[in-house]
Amino acid sequence: MNDNNINNDISRDVVDEMNDLRNQIRRHDHLYYNLDSPEISDADYDRLFRKLIDLELRHPELVAPDSPTQRVGGQALEKFKQIRHAIPMMSLSNIFEKNELLEFDRRIKRSLGRNSDIEYIVEPKLDGVAIELVYENGRLGYASTRGDGEIGEDVTQNVKTIRSIPLALTLSGEFSNIRLIDVRGEVFMNRGDFDKINRNRDEQGLPAFANPRNASAGSIRQLDPKVTAKRPLKFLAYGVGRLAGFQPKTHYELIGMLQGIGVPGNLTHTRVCGNIEAVWSFYTELSVLRQNLPFEIDGAVIKVNSLVDQLSLGMKSRSPRWAVAFKFEPLQATTRIRKIEVGVGRTGVMTPVAIMDPVSVGGVTVSRATLHNQDEIDKKGIREGDTVVIQRAGDVIPEVVRVLKELRNSESSPYIIPDNCPVCGSQAVRLEGQAAKRCINSSCSARIKETLKHFASRNAVDIEGMGEKIVDRLVDVGLVHSPADIYSLTLYDLSSLERMAEKSALNLMTSIENSKHPSLQKFLFSLGIPLVGEHIAKLLVTEFRSMDAIESVRLEELTAVPGIGPEVAQSVTRFFSEPHNREMIRKLFDSGVTPVCPVDSTTAEGKTLQGKVFVLTGSLSISRSKAKQLLEESGAVVSGSVSRKTDFVVAGEDPGSKLDKARELGIPELTEEEFRNMLNQ
Repeated sequence: MNDNNINNDISRDVVDEMNDLRNQIRRHDHLYYNLDSPEISDADYDRLFRKLIDLELRHPELVAPDSPTQRVGGQALEKFKQIRHAIPMMSLSNIFEKNELLEFDRRIKRSLGRNSDIEYIVEPKLDGVAIELVYENGRLGYASTRGDGEIGEDVTQNVKTIRSIPLALTLSGEFSNIRLIDVRGEVFMNRGDFDKINRNRDEQGLPAFANPRNASAGSIRQLDPKVTAKRPLKFLAYGVGRLAGFQPKTHYELIGMLQGIGVPGNLTHTRVCGNIEAVWSFYTELSVLRQNLPFEIDGAVIKVNSLVDQLSLGMKSRSPRWAVAFKFEPLQATTRIRKIEVGVGRTGVMTPVAIMDPVSVGGVTVSRATLHNQDEIDKKGIREGDTVVIQRAGDVIPEVVRVLKELRNSESSPYIIPDNCPVCGSQAVRLEGQAAKRCINSSCSARIKETLKHFASRNAVDIEGMGEKIVDRLVDVGLVHSPADIYSLTLYDLSSLERMAEKSALNLMTSIENSKHPSLQKFLFSLGIPLVGEHIAKLLVTEFRSMDAIESVRLEELTAVPGIGPEVAQSVTRFFSEPHNREMIRKLFDSGVTPVCPVDSTTAEGKTLQGKVFVLTGSLSISRSKAKQLLEESGAVVSGSVSRKTDFVVAGEDPGSKLDKARELGIPELTEEEFRNMLNQ
């Protein structure tokens, strides 16, 4: 920190103490999160952290943007900005067999004009999410996802919550001249942390993450960084984009440099190999070692070690010529199918699931595998009691590979999905041309539960807190039979549910109330119309713009919309032609659910808020994203900062400095009630 920026009344001792505390905390973070070798207890670490917080509260003008205390903060984002990578983040070509590895080596030698052995570096291929960290003058400027390789999403605030990622680099000695560096690496989650987070989600009635990669991807793309901060994410670097101020000669030296400036790399499980046979040997070693690693890997990345040779070899259209990903064979194990159960989805599809003796497949305990449909069961000859080979398809999803028929009980018989729903007992039918059997009873409790879970999900009307367990209880006790029933629930109803505390019930009631004004696109998606996902819902709303128009649309009008095929068109018209579906929608409207339709550009001039600039500050009873959506759909513009061009400032509870600035400029301020009244004019 520059001495010229320090107020004269602040002693040098305070500044030195704060800098010393920050350096100590950064060092202990690196030891704990990157090297797994802490030197002090958690209590001692907490004392250092609290002391720094206390000093920063007393001297807010001295809070540095890269202080360890600034890892979690700020408001939730409305959406991610896009960032163009200065140098594209290329993907890797995949190989699967040794002869492909040998051919890769031959291509490298031909391209470089050499007959001698090539030195390679071999790294574990982490199964995580690729991101780029841009440091300027040693400080983290911004972070982005890989995206399409050219443009990624700005996830800076979320990345700052990951303790293994330094906010400031340690630039000294031979690394002191590094002015700019684009660090590239993988955000991931250890297996043990992944299991723990899924156990917690299960206790909260939330759906489990399918695998560590999905959990990592979902965590890094949270709009609220405080949610990301609660997830046990880690980071390991595998390379760089731009680098100014230091020129390593090899990729191994590059990773060593990254570790030297405080960025975690993976030299522990990386090896420099003098020739391609040594590469094959280490690949084989890694394929065995993978099951004992704390994190998921799905292959090995082989790179030419010389950076000069990398530059000479150059790039193909989507991948570097000097590197390749050698994928592992899927992990397999043998187990026994105890029984086959049938689950029922919201559209009535009956899906057979194998319940198996628990078995470890690559460090993950597997006890269930989907069997898809009757055709799949018949094709593989799967029966209850069979001993089977299973694998994690794509190293993630469990599937039955084959039956070991020589171990089959002679008294077993072929499995046939029942002709009746296992939940309600109604008739199950298999429609012509479809593989699945369906329960045709729309009042089936299993279908109702799945319908409600879909309706309340984040991408639908988004009722926060209404997870799987809450839905199950509401249906089982008979309080809810359709989405409209959700809006008739009382605080007493929710409080009477098993294991539902009064505070949780109150929070859920608030979430239900806040869900009454979804965008028309989200509302349409929430109805669960077969074949209508988020993309089709958006097409329908863009084309027809109101619920009345969509409900009454004709088949020929739908098929005329680009992107909507005949099957989707038939599904939409069939859904709205059924009286009970139209009745469900009417009940939702009667319950106060009011989808927000997009503003028609042809009538925009008539909007009272057209072109008005609003700034939101403080906590509102509705989410910030919902308030912004309502304003934009009324023709207004929402800004993140106050200026003389601002027309109104909406002030919720605990407003920040934006309100002070608005008052200085004489800009009108609105309470939330006044804001709502203005929207309803």
